[in-house]
Amino acid sequence: MSNVLLSVRGLSKNFGGLAAVQSVDMDLQEGVVTALAGPNGAGKTTIFNLMTGNLVASAGDVLLHGKSIIGKKPHRIAQMGIARSFQDLRLFTHMSVRDNVLVAVEPESWFWQPGGKAAWHQRLETVEKALERTGLSAMADKRAVDLSYAETKFLSLARILATGSKIWLLDEPASGLDLNSRNRFINILREATADGVTICLIEHNLDVMTQLADRIAFLDQGKKLAEDVPEKVLRDPELIAIYFGKSQSGN
Repeated sequence: MSNVLLSVRGLSKNFGGLAAVQSVDMDLQEGVVTALAGPNGAGKTTIFNLMTGNLVASAGDVLLHGKSIIGKKPHRIAQMGIARSFQDLRLFTHMSVRDNVLVAVEPESWFWQPGGKAAWHQRLETVEKALERTGLSAMADKRAVDLSYAETKFLSLARILATGSKIWLLDEPASGLDLNSRNRFINILREATADGVTICLIEHNLDVMTQLADRIAFLDQGKKLAEDVPEKVLRDPELIAIYFGKSQSGN
C-alpha cells in the first residue's frame, strides 16, 4: 500500500442546523489520484476548506504525516506542502503570467525577500520551469486578464507546480477545457503523480474521472457513501442514480 500523506478522521462540519460534512474518513496516498464525486451540495468543497484551514471543523481531525493540522491558518498549511486550487482560480488578473507564478513561491509578503540574489534567481528558475511544463513560456509577459480560458487554467496549475508541494487539492481543475487542452492537463497531472505528488480533485466530468482517478470517494449530503476504484464506483447503479439526481440529495 502506498504511503498515506494526508488523512481525515471523523471530519464533520455543521452550519447551524445543516450538517454539511458528516464523519468522513479518507486517506490520500502518495502518488495516488483520489477524486471526490457526488452531486452538487454533497460536501466536496467543504471538505477541501476543512483540510486547508479555510473552515474550522465541528468535529474530527486532519492529519498530515500523522500529525494534526486542525486549527492552523491556511497559509501555514500551504507552507507545509498542501497546495490548493479554486473554481474561481483567484489569479492576479492585471499582473503578468510570470509574476502570478512568482507570487506563489515568495516565502514572505514583504518587498524584501530573504536569501538575497541567489534565492531570487532560484525562485525565478522554478517559475520558468513551471511555465515551460504548462506551455505558458511564450506568454510569460502577458497579463493574466489577456489569457484565454484554457490558458488561465494552466496558469493556476503552474502556480501549484512552482510551489513544489507534494499534496494538491484541485477543485474542478479541468472544467470547461476543450478535449486537447484537457488531455494535456491530464498528462501534466499524471507526470506529477509519477514524481510522487498526491492529488485529490473535485471533478464532475466522468470522462476526466475515469482517465485520471485511481480511486473515487463518493459523497452525498455530507456523507461518504463509498470509496473504491473508478470501475466499481461508477458501475454502482444506486450511486449513479444519486449522481444524476434520480435520488433525493441535498444542495
